[in-house]
Amino acid sequence: MEHRVTTAQFPEDLKYTVEHEWVRSTAQTVVRVGITDFAQEALGDIVFVTLPAQGAEVTEGEPCGELESTKSVSDVYAPVSGVVAALNPALDANPELVNSDPYGEGWMFEITVSGPDALTGLLDAAAYQEITEK
Repeated sequence: MEHRVTTAQFPEDLKYTVEHEWVRSTAQTVVRVGITDFAQEALGDIVFVTLPAQGAEVTEGEPCGELESTKSVSDVYAPVSGVVAALNPALDANPELVNSDPYGEGWMFEITVSGPDALTGLLDAAAYQEITEK
């Protein structure tokens, strides 16, 4: 089956990383993090999610969690540096939310960012879409 790219897979209000994480600003200094629709489709059915501990410091570009799917185990990378402010408790019982609603109920954690320029190095939707088409 051919993979069809639609605009719904690349919401314009998000920022993206080359490692296929998305970032949504939820407050002035807090961002919500998840993986993209493209990434969840490539991974297959997510069966277990390991997230960083609440209060843990994470560093941009460094692994901070794991997603276990029926195909493999993949690292989750911190898209920005900061402190983990919240975790999505629904993923403990329902890791498949990462597949069924990657931009909504499948979010993974929130980070209090370390500075006002934390999102400047991230990709916009058009730039991220270009990466997925290579």
